[in-house]
Amino acid sequence: MKQKVLSILCLLTGLMFINAGLDKFLHYMPIPADLPEKMIKTGMAFAQIGWLMPLVGAVEMAGGVLLAVPRTRALGAIVLLPVLAGVLLTNITAAPSGLPIVAIFVAVIAWVIADNWEKYLPVVSR
Repeated sequence: MKQKVLSILCLLTGLMFINAGLDKFLHYMPIPADLPEKMIKTGMAFAQIGWLMPLVGAVEMAGGVLLAVPRTRALGAIVLLPVLAGVLLTNITAAPSGLPIVAIFVAVIAWVIADNWEKYLPVVSR
């Protein structure tokens, strides 16, 4: 049962990251009207760096696909970890109203990392 719940959460989280990554290329999601000014300025600053948003979008899509597939889930969690750290810090500093959904993503990624901890040990051990 625990593995089924984790699989469903990973699939949904992976799809959310794939969607966010695709939006960085296709720009199909509208900007919310109530988005804080600080968040808009941050997004515009990121957009000025021409390579940054496509890179983040590609990492989000790749990580989302890896997270959604059970065999590659451990790698997907590690790929998404720096992106998720950026999302968390951005929401803490610019838009705290988005923290509940980010907390869910953090919990899912933390669960995947904890569940696959033995797979990471060869990387950090001698």
